[in-house]
Amino acid sequence: MRIAILLLSAALPAALWAQASKTGVDAPAMNKAADPCVDFYQYACGNWIASHPLPSDYARYGRFAELQDRNQKVELDILKAAAEPRPGRSPLDQKIGDYFASCMDTAAIDKAGIAPIQAELERINSMSMSDAGEIVDETARLHKAGVGVLFLFGSRPDPKDSNRTVAGLNQGGLSLPDREYYLKQDAKSVEIRQRYVEHVARMFRMVLDFETVLAKASMDRVTMRDPNKTYHMMSGQDLAALAPGFDWDRCFKATGAPAFDQLNVGQPDTIKELNATLPEQPIEAWRAYYAYHLLRGAATELARPFEDEYFDFWERSLHGVQQPRPREVRCAERTDGALGDLLGQKYIEVAFGPDAKAQITELVEGLEKAMGKDIEGLPWMTDATRKAALLKLKAITNNVGYPAKWRDYSKLTIARDRYFDNTRSAVETIYRQRIEKVGKPTDKSEWMMTTPTVNAFYSAPNNSINFPAGILQPPFFDPKRDMAVNYGGVGAVIGHEMTHGFDDSGRKYDADGNLRDWWTAQDGAEFDKRAACIANEYSAFSPVSGVNLNGKLTLGENSADNGGVRIAYMAMQEALKGKNGKIDGFTPEQRLFLGFAQVWCENMSPEEARSRAMTDPHSPGRFRVNGTVQNMPEFQKAFACKAGQPMVSDNACRVW
Repeated sequence: MRIAILLLSAALPAALWAQASKTGVDAPAMNKAADPCVDFYQYACGNWIASHPLPSDYARYGRFAELQDRNQKVELDILKAAAEPRPGRSPLDQKIGDYFASCMDTAAIDKAGIAPIQAELERINSMSMSDAGEIVDETARLHKAGVGVLFLFGSRPDPKDSNRTVAGLNQGGLSLPDREYYLKQDAKSVEIRQRYVEHVARMFRMVLDFETVLAKASMDRVTMRDPNKTYHMMSGQDLAALAPGFDWDRCFKATGAPAFDQLNVGQPDTIKELNATLPEQPIEAWRAYYAYHLLRGAATELARPFEDEYFDFWERSLHGVQQPRPREVRCAERTDGALGDLLGQKYIEVAFGPDAKAQITELVEGLEKAMGKDIEGLPWMTDATRKAALLKLKAITNNVGYPAKWRDYSKLTIARDRYFDNTRSAVETIYRQRIEKVGKPTDKSEWMMTTPTVNAFYSAPNNSINFPAGILQPPFFDPKRDMAVNYGGVGAVIGHEMTHGFDDSGRKYDADGNLRDWWTAQDGAEFDKRAACIANEYSAFSPVSGVNLNGKLTLGENSADNGGVRIAYMAMQEALKGKNGKIDGFTPEQRLFLGFAQVWCENMSPEEARSRAMTDPHSPGRFRVNGTVQNMPEFQKAFACKAGQPMVSDNACRVW
């Protein structure tokens, strides 16, 4: 099993070490007046929540954002230094520095006005129904520019043969976050649609009706979580027969995709329905739809009126953000998005080194052993499935820090005074690199996140868990901190990502990352019964008045939270081997649960809570914490909770 690790350095900037001297839990974050057995989230996070009101430039602010702010300060220092037009700058510094400088040059951006997209708008305005090829060609042009109209097309590993990369066609083309925004009739949804119409009226008209056609034909998010329901390999001839009204071959060639014999069509029924309904739309609707998506995709790179209008609807109305983040922070984020692997290399140089390698290695290995013991001890799993599960666990690749190889930007030219052109060039470079993978062996070393990102992910086709350097800092990890708190923080994150390999979606992939049913029918039924318990439990949680979580949408993440903390607990118990001394008055078990809870302290706007309840597969922090611990006898023992108290579930759920 390969473990690539780069971790915190003693030379890390002072801002990132603000919390490094702590030896135990984050006591100032706690509200010790609360009863941990009544509301553990309030007990662990109450003072942090009270002392960190939602900033006006955030829809949600928590410990993730708090750490990301610190990371961005490091990025800004890097970018400002790289932007100095001094002689002898390296090619890397020139690209990231001049991109950042072009983003900061608002005078040049405002002076350009709409000119950067004027030619494309004129092409769209000249489209006619008499030449269907014009719509096909415009679709391909916009896709290459990162504007996903009508559908999504790209490269991805073949779910049933993960070592090869195939073309994939999936539903897409909506602007609002989910199909339900177009179809639900509750008062808030109607209000959002009205505001959207007003917003589009200021940008362009006739878009809502066109997108509603797409929404009605789209598969819902819960159904899309089942990988078997989005796997439909077919030939080009089959696709042409399914939807003959669109010249697919012409479109795919125009995107630059290599020739291919087969592709995976994620939602055939959607494509078939669009073929039947979209031709009924007048050419004026097609023009408005394409022009609006072009405008929306470019708004943050155009003159201030476009960016202000974008913010007013997409951030203020939809998510409750009151004002934009500072320009330099937005430009740092955009540099990370456009040139992430270049900025990531500089971030690693400044912020990371090998000092904590031994401790993280111990955590990862301990968690793998704990999960192995968990699988071995499951009373409901038969030996045949157990053997395959242990094989999959052993095959997981652990990548920590940064990717094995960096993305190649050598052919990308960045000009100091052309922000729009820089962004489009970066988007097209990445699109070209990805589309050229069709028909080639899958590169399983490729990452989905940039190095400074405060997050982690499990890749089912690669059977890998991946932890960017950005998350390996307080409150998740601190090499000088008590080990029990580290197990509750980054240990639970590691366990969470491992468990994703065995959640209701991940369990459908085998040790090689292929979509294959390796479970006996009996074990599959036992798993589904336990998973349904978690889905029903979380569906009862309400993040904002009148809205409940969708337990089926959040099932994978909730299962991973529950499994991850339990695995971290088992690994900590093995590592301590009876060393049960208290720190700050807390036992190791209590410190682990507090370490877990305190990474989820957060505040959120009502608009954001409503939006996430419809679209986010993750539960809000309060329910990630309380929903997990109320299922754990280990927690109840640690805090002496009694039957009947809220943190003691009458119907405790457990999968892993």
